Amino acid sequence: MKRHGDLFTEIAGMENLRLAYRNARKGKSWQRAIKAFDQDIEGNLLLIRDLLLNKTFHTSPYETKIITEPKTREIFILPFAPDRIIHHALMNVLEPIWQRLFIHDSYACIKGKGIHAGSRRTMEMVRRNKYVLQCDISKFYPSVNHDVLFSIVKRKIKCPDTIWLLQDIIYSIGGGKNVPIGNYTSQWFGNLYMNELDQFLKHFRKARHYIRYCDDFLVFHDDKGWLHETAALIKAFLQDKLKFLMSRCEVYPTSQGVDFLGYKHFADHLLLRKSTATRIKRRLRELPGLLRSGRITPDQMRSSVASIMGWLKWGNTHNLARSVRIAEIAGGICAAG
Repeated sequence: MKRHGDLFTEIAGMENLRLAYRNARKGKSWQRAIKAFDQDIEGNLLLIRDLLLNKTFHTSPYETKIITEPKTREIFILPFAPDRIIHHALMNVLEPIWQRLFIHDSYACIKGKGIHAGSRRTMEMVRRNKYVLQCDISKFYPSVNHDVLFSIVKRKIKCPDTIWLLQDIIYSIGGGKNVPIGNYTSQWFGNLYMNELDQFLKHFRKARHYIRYCDDFLVFHDDKGWLHETAALIKAFLQDKLKFLMSRCEVYPTSQGVDFLGYKHFADHLLLRKSTATRIKRRLRELPGLLRSGRITPDQMRSSVASIMGWLKWGNTHNLARSVRIAEIAGGICAAG
């Protein structure tokens, strides 16, 4: 496996930092910290560059908050500068390297993939197989082991300066585990960590029909016994190699419908999960208030409505679309825009 060196010059380059700044501020230009940074963009980016080159950067203290949708989680928040800009600068360079490691059927946080592409692929697998093994991991992000993650990172990256930066971010929370939900780097760390399981299932277990989105994954087969054997192997691998426990590990017929990625997948139709429908209704109620308060722009509101329409159009949701009057809302936004 090729290891990559001499990456840090690109990470700390001004052009990359400018791109990182633009990416980090997308959709957040109303924030006070960003407005303050914008008063002297070049000067502030030069200060960040100096932090990197002099190795005086250390991850800032986290602020935390609890969110309850779609489930209760603790979110960790870092300052816009220098941390969030540095995270984007790092991943601008590492993303294409790490992305080449991932299997075709990994769908979280990867350009050109995502929920709807994963759902289409799931439908293909449902139609081809009689049974499915469905699994997810208990408290995934809080359970990621720092030492295991760092050892995985070092197998691919040999640039000492980049390793220094990665080490600071990985170990920025004490206790030996947890990649903070809220860090831009965490979604990539999670994918890199779970790629170990992907490679095990594809190359050792020879699982032909396997799909993963973050810590939720499915293995399909016509042989129920083979899937039960696979479940035992997965449990052992996760516990021994990745230090994870599973919250679900269940084999059942695909004819029951496979609840995955916000939809329930059947061979001949696709239904929206009830909890997904509830979130859509709530979001549509919230959008006008967010627009009036300035928390979102008209373009962001149009984007949110377009995203909701994508969810509805993809499944068999005619009655739900009528009940939330999505066509009427979309028409009103277009007329106003």
